[in-house]
Amino acid sequence: MDDQVRVGAARGRVSSLQAMLRHGCERLRVEDGALHELLEQEFERQQVTLNLVASSSAIDPTTQVCQASVASNVTAEGYPGNRYQGGCRIIDQIESLAIERAMRAFRAEFANVQAHSASIANELLLLRLLDPGATILGMRLDAGGHLTHGSAASVSGRRFNAIGYGVTAAGFLDYDQVRELARTHRPKLIICGATAYPREIDFGLFRQIADEVGALLLADITHVAGLVAAGLHGSPLTHAHFTTTCTHKQLYGPRGGLVLMGPSRKQSWKGNSTLERELQEGVFPFFQGAPVPNIIAAKARAFDRLSTPEFRALACRIKDNAHDLAQQLVVRGGTIVSGGTDNHNVLINVLSSYGMTGIVAQKALERCHINVNKNAIPRDTHPVGVTSGVRFGSNTTALRGFGKPEMEVCARLIDKVLRAVKVRGDRDYELSSDIVEDVSHEVGELCRRFPVDGYPP
Repeated sequence: MDDQVRVGAARGRVSSLQAMLRHGCERLRVEDGALHELLEQEFERQQVTLNLVASSSAIDPTTQVCQASVASNVTAEGYPGNRYQGGCRIIDQIESLAIERAMRAFRAEFANVQAHSASIANELLLLRLLDPGATILGMRLDAGGHLTHGSAASVSGRRFNAIGYGVTAAGFLDYDQVRELARTHRPKLIICGATAYPREIDFGLFRQIADEVGALLLADITHVAGLVAAGLHGSPLTHAHFTTTCTHKQLYGPRGGLVLMGPSRKQSWKGNSTLERELQEGVFPFFQGAPVPNIIAAKARAFDRLSTPEFRALACRIKDNAHDLAQQLVVRGGTIVSGGTDNHNVLINVLSSYGMTGIVAQKALERCHINVNKNAIPRDTHPVGVTSGVRFGSNTTALRGFGKPEMEVCARLIDKVLRAVKVRGDRDYELSSDIVEDVSHEVGELCRRFPVDGYPP
């Protein structure tokens, strides 16, 4: 195919995509007005809401197009060049492109882009590599760990003998405790990484500890993946046997999972197998069925953006915004876990700062169009449905282009709301309508001045 024909074909595909999306939107409006209206309302809500939920971000419109594409019509069990169904020639190219871009962005030697989520990626590795009842070592929930790192509420804590490590009194990861627990319990696998830990993790030290006891090392970088790709956080790729992440949050892609490997991919495992082969077979056919091709296409688009100067600038704003928010909350009397942050997580003890629980703070802020999530803090005395803390994240503020002045406004508004709350119990409160109206208006104006790039106002 010559260049002119190739360009013409590409233009035809773009035109077809646009026509299909327009037609689909119009049919939805006509045929299912109730659902169409709810989706419109959700779009409008997001436009005037300050999203500080650390596990959220906003997907780029070009990635949304991939997610809504006809690639979803293809069943593609297996891997590129080795599918169980026909009609996968172009899907093979899409998946290969996603793999290539993921490896480039993270300087990895191997990537599997089929996992449906980071949680599934973690669980399939545990179930594939370990026997039932095997000992694993991961960060406790109250210290900032994830459900899939050994929580009793998860399959990771029910199928395996899960031992939890924590943080020091100052809120920093307790590496001495990790080493002591590893030597005592001799885990088969150690999980490092966190969901609500605000400081940088020393992946190299974790690998030293894992090697001392003959354990595999799994690094879950879901909450720092963008910073790792941008070179603003240490990478686990040369240390961990497996690295997992979701593809939304800091990668601003679709909701899905990604598993990466470095030199460990060639390590032998149980006879003639290798860790790379165990990963591949662990995803399919051991744990998952068919992949989701349209999501893989959206991942490919998101991964391509990770290698650009624009993304590095975005990642710098992620760190700067979180640092500025933490600093401004401290100035206003807030107690920040560990005293600050090295990533996008800011964890505040609202019980000691404002005399309320996390659920009360979350509800009060949501009424004022500020979205956060209640979160356990180290040695929390409240249950996970209540908590003594709140977690803030800077992914979406960075995407909006917020800088130091805007983060100061965010801190001021948060403080204004929480100081106006009249606590009526662990879950109940009162907040004047004047505060709700004033703060909601200011939040809306701030968001309108800094819209998400590519989203219509």
